[in-house]
Amino acid sequence: MISARNLHFSQEGIVILDDVDLDVPDGEMVGLVGPNGSGKTTLLRLLYGACTPDEGTILLDGKGITEFRQGQLARRIAVVPQERPTTYSQTLADMVMLGRMPHQGVVSSHKKTDYQAVIDALDEVGLLDLAERNINSLSGGEMQRALIARALCQKTDHLLLDEPTNHLDLRYQLDVLDMIRQLAGTKVVVLHDLNLAARFCDRIAVMANGRIVASGQPDHVLHGDLIQSVYQVSMVRLRAPGGQVHLSFDRLSQTSTIMELQS
Repeated sequence: MISARNLHFSQEGIVILDDVDLDVPDGEMVGLVGPNGSGKTTLLRLLYGACTPDEGTILLDGKGITEFRQGQLARRIAVVPQERPTTYSQTLADMVMLGRMPHQGVVSSHKKTDYQAVIDALDEVGLLDLAERNINSLSGGEMQRALIARALCQKTDHLLLDEPTNHLDLRYQLDVLDMIRQLAGTKVVVLHDLNLAARFCDRIAVMANGRIVASGQPDHVLHGDLIQSVYQVSMVRLRAPGGQVHLSFDRLSQTSTIMELQS
């Protein structure tokens, strides 16, 4: 379980997060959604220790995150960040093998279990046939799946992903999120697509102006009034014959915008 309490974080005098609480129970997939600049990526970075909050605490399975050494933390939390690798002189398999580093000693060589973990991870994301390709030749979508494979190869109990569906076509957006959902442990996912968040997340935390303004099951959280106040768009729920809910969005009318400003 990952828990955050009373998180505050500022950068260059600008408040990025303001009194944020979040609980991610074991086995659940929690989506962080909200407009650009609402604090989603910063919150994710705090959860895996890349940043230190000005105030507040983060607990990993009941223990303060600052009590873990870096290697210990890497054996418990895997991360798929937005940033891309800066080196391109390795094969896809070699890049994914980096996920095994937290499980190896300083001078350890790769073991059979490490190679098998790489094979399994590449197979999970549909890239096994590209294992020997130089990562410089991968498309944006292939690279995104490769980064997810590297995190899967790490075999941790907690997985944090920052916009994992970026650059993916529709099929792999669905495949990847379905795969993530079925993993054990905790999953925290930053998403921009509210329909994907509603479909795959157990719970959603909606962020605006550095705060979590709503949190709960998708059906309870993603309603028209909240979406209008946070995103400045109108929303309608549509239900397909099979029962799947689809959220349809549109710009507010001029009258609605004026009323919103006046309120």
